[in-house]
Amino acid sequence: MDYQTYFADALAKLRDERRYRVFADLERHAGRFPRAKWHCPEGARDVVIWCSNDYLGMGQHPKVVGAMIETATRMGTGAGGTRNIAGTNHPLVELERELADLHGKEAALVFTSGYVSNQTGIATIAKLIPNCLILSDALNHNSMIEGVRHSNCEKRIFRHNDMGHLEELLRAAADRPKMIVFESLYSMDGDVAPTQAICDLAERHGAMTYIDEVHAVGMYGPRGAGIAARDGTMHRIDVVEGTLAKAFGCLGGYITGSTQMIDAVRSYAPGFIFTTALPPAICAAATAAIRHLKASSWERERHQDRAGRTKSVLAAAGLPIMPNDTHIVPVFVGDPERCKQACDLLLEQHGIYIQPINYPTVAKGTERLRITPSPYHDDALIDELAEALVDVWEELGLPLNRRALAAE
Repeated sequence: MDYQTYFADALAKLRDERRYRVFADLERHAGRFPRAKWHCPEGARDVVIWCSNDYLGMGQHPKVVGAMIETATRMGTGAGGTRNIAGTNHPLVELERELADLHGKEAALVFTSGYVSNQTGIATIAKLIPNCLILSDALNHNSMIEGVRHSNCEKRIFRHNDMGHLEELLRAAADRPKMIVFESLYSMDGDVAPTQAICDLAERHGAMTYIDEVHAVGMYGPRGAGIAARDGTMHRIDVVEGTLAKAFGCLGGYITGSTQMIDAVRSYAPGFIFTTALPPAICAAATAAIRHLKASSWERERHQDRAGRTKSVLAAAGLPIMPNDTHIVPVFVGDPERCKQACDLLLEQHGIYIQPINYPTVAKGTERLRITPSPYHDDALIDELAEALVDVWEELGLPLNRRALAAE
C-alpha cells in the first residue's frame, strides 16, 4: 500500500482550494523592528513586517532581551522536564505571581502556548463540573473550539456577540451548571465582546465566565490587563486566559482565577501535567515585559495612534478597510487566489510582508489582509504601505473606493 498517496492527495486538495500555506523565511532585526530580512530563492532581501502579533515590539525591548540573556546565563536554557518531575523553576513562580496580580486574581497557571492554555483549560474546567453546559461564541478561536470539544460536555453556540441569543440559551438551560466562553477581542474582524452585558447575563443565570484576552493583554486597560480591565469587568469574570507570545513578545499561555480552580486544573489537566515547562529564560523575559507594560503607557498610546493613522491613510487611499475600534486593520479582498497574489506582489515588488488570511481562519468569500501596526511603524512606512496596496489593487483589478481617492 502506498501511504504517501494519501498525503499527496490531501496536499493537492489544499492547493486546489487555494488553502495551501507557504511560510516566509524571515530574520527579524532586533532594534530595527518592524524591519527584517527575507531569505528567498534569489537571496536575502530587506522587508518591512506588517502582520506581526508582536503588537508592541516587546520582543526587542532591552529589558526583555536583557532578562532572557541574564537568566539563560545564570540558569541555563531548558526547564529540565515537567514541573512534576523537574520541579518548578523559580522564574516561572515569579511569572505566575505577576500574571495573577495583572488580572487581579488569586492565582495563575502557565502553559506552553496560548493554544494549549485554551484547549486544556476549557476542557479541564468543564470536565470537573458535573453536567456542565458550555455556551460558546460562534467566532471563538480554534483553540477554544478544541477545548470545548475535548471537554465532552454538551455545548450551545450563540450567534457572535448576540446577547439576546445568549440569554435565550441561558434561560433554556435553567439551573444546570453553565460556562460562557468568549473572546474579548476577535482578531480577524477586530471587534470587541460586550463584557458588561455578558457578565450581567452570567450573574443573572448562575453561569461561570471564561474570557480569552490573547489579542488584548498588554494593549488595553490601565496596566495592560486587557479589554475586561478597560471596561471595568475583570473582577466579575471567573477565568481570564491570555498569552505571553503577542504583546509581551515571548512565548506561552496562561489562565488566571481562584486558587481552588487553578489548583484543580494544575492537578487534573494532561496538557499541563505531561509537558515540559517553559524555560527559565523565557519566564524571566515575559515577567520583565509584563512589569514594564504595567508601568508604561507609552507603548499602548503610541500603538493606538499608529493603528488609527494607518486606518485613516488606507481609507483615504480608497482601500476597503473593514471598520472596527481596535488595533486590527483588516483589508477586504474576498477571493483566496487574489488574496495570495496580493501578498506575493507586496513582498516581491514592494518589500512588504503581509500574510493572506483565508478559509478556515475566516469564512469563504471574506478573505483579507490582516494588518497590525506597531508603535514602530512611522508615518513614512504607513504612506509606503498605502501606495504599495493601491498599486497591487490596481494590478489585480481589485475594487477601490474612487470617492476616497478623489477626496485625497
